[in-house]
Amino acid sequence: MGEAIHFFHTNGYANRFLKIHEETNQTLTNNHEECSWYEEVIDDDLKWSFALKRVLHKGISDYQEIALLDTKRFGKVLVIDGKMQSAEVDEFIYHECLIHPALICHPEAKTVFIMGGGEGSAAREALKHKSLEKVVMCDIDQEVVDFCRRYLTVNQETFCHKKLNLVINDAKAELEKRDEKFDIIVGDLADPVEGGPCYQLYTKSFYEKILKPKLNENGIFVTQAGPAGIFTHKEVFTSIYNTIKQVFKYVVSYTAHVPSFADTWGWVMASDQPFSINAEDIDKRIEARINGELLYLNGASFLSSATMNKTVTLSLLNETHIYTEESARFIHGHGVAYRR
Repeated sequence: MGEAIHFFHTNGYANRFLKIHEETNQTLTNNHEECSWYEEVIDDDLKWSFALKRVLHKGISDYQEIALLDTKRFGKVLVIDGKMQSAEVDEFIYHECLIHPALICHPEAKTVFIMGGGEGSAAREALKHKSLEKVVMCDIDQEVVDFCRRYLTVNQETFCHKKLNLVINDAKAELEKRDEKFDIIVGDLADPVEGGPCYQLYTKSFYEKILKPKLNENGIFVTQAGPAGIFTHKEVFTSIYNTIKQVFKYVVSYTAHVPSFADTWGWVMASDQPFSINAEDIDKRIEARINGELLYLNGASFLSSATMNKTVTLSLLNETHIYTEESARFIHGHGVAYRR
C-alpha cells in the first residue's frame, strides 16, 4: 500500500477532507485510522458525512465539479458541485417518484424528453413502460455520462437500448431547435446552485416560452424540485411549485424521504389537463403498462406522497416568489462558474 496523501475537495464554502491512498482503487480496510470520510456541507452549521471504500472518479468538467465515490453505507454515489445526486442503494426511490407518476397519469405516453439524467437511471425507469416508442435523454456534460456508463453497471443496458436517443447538449438549446413535441418532459436536473449550469431551467420564462410549447396536447411536465423537508422546503421547493403554477393549469407536488439525501425530497408535476386517478387505477396501470416490478411506488404511496404536512401545505399556499433569472433562489453551495 502506498504512502497516504491528502486530497482537498472544495465546493466553494468549505473543504471536505479525504484521506486516500495513492492506489485510489485499493479498497480501504475497516481499521478506524484508515477509514476515509466524505462530508457534504448541507448548511453553514450542518454537514452530512459517510465512510468511503474508495474514490472512483473526481474532476472538474467545463460545467460542474464531479465525484463518483464508493461508500460503505450507500454503495456508489454520484456527487455534483458538492451535492449528492444519486446513491446506488436508494436511487430507486428518487427515480421511481420522478418518472412513473407522470407516465401513469398520461393516457398513453409514447415519447419522453429527459433534461439531464446523465447517469441513466431516469431513462431506465421510463423505458420500463411498454407504450414508449422514444426516450430522448439530453445532458449537458459528456464527462458525467461517460463515467456513469463506465461505473454504474446497473444502467449499462439502458444506454444500449434501441429506444434511447442520447444527446449531449444544453437542454434549453436542444428543446428550442427541435420541431417535435413530447408527451412527457422530465426535469432530472442538478439542484439550482449559484454558478451551476441548471438554475435557468427552473425559471418561469423557460417553462412558459420553451418547455410548454414542446408538450403535446395531453402532455405532462415533471421535475425534481429540491429538498422538501420541514426545515428545507422553503429553499427552492415552494418557489419551483409556485413558478410552475403560473404556467400550467393543474399542478401537483409530492414528496418522499430519500435516506442518502438526509432529507425529504420534492417533485412537481404539471399539465393543462386535470389529474384524476385513484390508488386502485394507479396499481392497475402499473401492472398493465410496466415491465418488471417497482420497488417503491404504488397507488397508495403516491397519493400519500401528495399529501403534505400542515407546515409545508401552508408554505405552498402562501408562496409568492416566482423563479426568474434575476430573482433565482439557490440551495446551499456553489457551482464551477461561481468559483471562476
